[in-house]
Amino acid sequence: MLVQKYKDMLSGKSVIRQLSEFAAARGAEIGYENVFDYSLGNPSVPAPRDFTDRMIHLLATREPVELHGYSPSLGITQVREAVAVSLEKRFGIPYRKEHIFMTSGAAGALAHAIRLVAQPGDEILTFAPFFPEYHPYVDLTGAVLRVVPPDTERFQINFEAFEELLGEKTAAILINTPNNPSGVVYSTATLERLTDILRKKQKEYGHEIYLISDEPYREIVFEGEDAPCVSWFYDNTIMCYSFSKSLSLPGERIGYVAVSPKCRDAETMIQMCGQISRGIGHNCPPSIIQLAVAQVLEETADLKVYENNMNILYKELTDIGFTCVKPGGTFYIFPKALEEDAGAFCQKALKYDLVLVPGDTFGAPGYFRMAYCMETEKVQRSLPALRRFAAEEYGYPKRG
Repeated sequence: MLVQKYKDMLSGKSVIRQLSEFAAARGAEIGYENVFDYSLGNPSVPAPRDFTDRMIHLLATREPVELHGYSPSLGITQVREAVAVSLEKRFGIPYRKEHIFMTSGAAGALAHAIRLVAQPGDEILTFAPFFPEYHPYVDLTGAVLRVVPPDTERFQINFEAFEELLGEKTAAILINTPNNPSGVVYSTATLERLTDILRKKQKEYGHEIYLISDEPYREIVFEGEDAPCVSWFYDNTIMCYSFSKSLSLPGERIGYVAVSPKCRDAETMIQMCGQISRGIGHNCPPSIIQLAVAQVLEETADLKVYENNMNILYKELTDIGFTCVKPGGTFYIFPKALEEDAGAFCQKALKYDLVLVPGDTFGAPGYFRMAYCMETEKVQRSLPALRRFAAEEYGYPKRG
């Protein structure tokens, strides 16, 4: 007999993926260059040439068994050491290889982090707007994901609502900064207030409350933005990282868990990750990719295009009359729709070959996401369609 809970999930397919499929089908009709597809957060800049060169060098000089054999269950030792050295150099936190576990991207990192600290019936809190895949990540462990309503003024944290939801069953707080979908970066003040609350509640409840920090966009931060390292603020932090965005390697599925050295039982937690892998089959990411990224830890793809695209879109959206919090990073922008029903708004946009994602799936009804990871030339070509859509459907910009 088929397992019903997974069968039931078929009726709740990812809205983002469905819209991306629509864009591909529409592109087959009119040419994809004529579809303004803001649906999927797939990096649009190439991986650094140095990464490619190092891959070629590895293939030419290393033994095939080393490159293509299974890695140790915690990851290749020299790679874990290199990641730890890089983190200490960048953030001044004394990571060692014993605090690092290599994973299949940030999704794999989160799968392990959640299972490290939450049992069935425990609660994990996250903040809207949030990445919708957090639900299956958490729900399928037997833990419960509880969502704090958004602070729509700044998309920082709604602390009043957070403290109402925080309780004895809370095992962990799951944050994502820079944030998908809002593009907002949590400020030093936000993180200080959050972690002050957590320290007090740990004492009150008599158990650890972990901070799981989902950081795939850590390197995509715009000029002048306050973007501190989350692990600075709180001992019980579990960093979940991916090279998908920083190096434009989403298809390679490579990342890591980094447990703060100040976390009690940090080294045991990393050993536990190896045991968790036995249960979920999410283990031993490709050896050759581990070896290659370890040689380019201080590098990124050319990420400047994202800030350029953001500035173009932010100006255009606000000129038209959209309400919009200016992103501090990522390649997403999250304006308020021009009607209450963001689903209906995004459906109307399809008539103009604008593929936008309604905010309901991110826990923020009435908003919509634009993933502007595309060529700047295409962003600019989308602006007349955006203006025409706002004018013909809603009479924007309003003239006073």
